[in-house]
Amino acid sequence: MIRNITRCLLALLLLAPAVQFAQAAPSATPSCSPLLTQTFPRLQDEAPQSLCQYQGKVILVVNTASFCGFTSQYEGLEKLYAKYKDRGLVVLGFPSNDFGQQEPGSNKEIADFCKNTYDVKFPMFAKSSVSGGNPNPLFKMLIAKTGTTPKWNFYKYLIDRNGNAIDAYGSMTKPTSASITGEIEKLLGEKI
Repeated sequence: MIRNITRCLLALLLLAPAVQFAQAAPSATPSCSPLLTQTFPRLQDEAPQSLCQYQGKVILVVNTASFCGFTSQYEGLEKLYAKYKDRGLVVLGFPSNDFGQQEPGSNKEIADFCKNTYDVKFPMFAKSSVSGGNPNPLFKMLIAKTGTTPKWNFYKYLIDRNGNAIDAYGSMTKPTSASITGEIEKLLGEKI
């Protein structure tokens, strides 16, 4: 009897590490890339939003302004988002007053303008700096990774599904241009 109890206890001790290992196995969800491990206030209500929620998506990051010659690009950005969002693209807008003081309004004024003028549905974040001596942390990392600083409003950065900065596009490049859509199509076809 004692021998049987000893064997049972020995078997339990041998199985215990395996059970603990199985419980500690990593989840199937990919971890958040360093580029996306950041939180920004949402434009509409300034509620904090983690960029990690976009891990696994192709991301087009754009600095925006309401009173710029390129402001009509909101229309192209919204078309791009509508066309590809179900396949895994997200457009992220970051209003900035860095260039020509062309985004002087409050977050509420910017949100109202985006909704009422262009019916923007893609995620927008609170106004912040994207260049100069103190860009927001996302733009600081995008600048470092691509070697390209925004030169004006509606500068665009493309990020792959793994959270890697892929390319930068100047303000003159329209969101629906072949160079951007071609790269988006390619990235959407890649697996994580």
